[in-house]
Amino acid sequence: MARVQLALNVSDLNEAIAFYTKLFGSAPAKVQPGYANFAVTDPPLKLVLMEDPETRHAGVVGALNHLGVEVAATGEVGDASRRLRAEGLETAEQRATTCCYAVQDKVWVEDPDHVPWEIYTVLADAPTESSRDGDKTCCATEEVPVATPDSCC
Repeated sequence: MARVQLALNVSDLNEAIAFYTKLFGSAPAKVQPGYANFAVTDPPLKLVLMEDPETRHAGVVGALNHLGVEVAATGEVGDASRRLRAEGLETAEQRATTCCYAVQDKVWVEDPDHVPWEIYTVLADAPTESSRDGDKTCCATEEVPVATPDSCC
């Protein structure tokens, strides 16, 4: 199973949940403080809403946060990472990272306009938004060291 992910900054999470529930005819799969996600069947879409009240004042309500493709297993993340690097793209890998109330393996790339894309799999639910204390930007392309054959763990 593969589906595209769309993550949006929203100024009012409750308003956004109400709108997208109506738009897609589907209730959120997960709601946490400042965060909600929808697992929409038709079209196959993972819609993520990230509350940022400042977006209303900045005039960028609904601004794109990042894009992603959810895959079924860690092996698919690794395959995507190798394929992207072979295509000459810079990648940033994250293993067992806590982000968006889930533990995930992922690889990040950026498009020519620096829009971040992640290819990821969810390993488990998590009780916190991020493994980085107080971090509200868990979905970021921060470079994470990746083990190589001549390095340890």
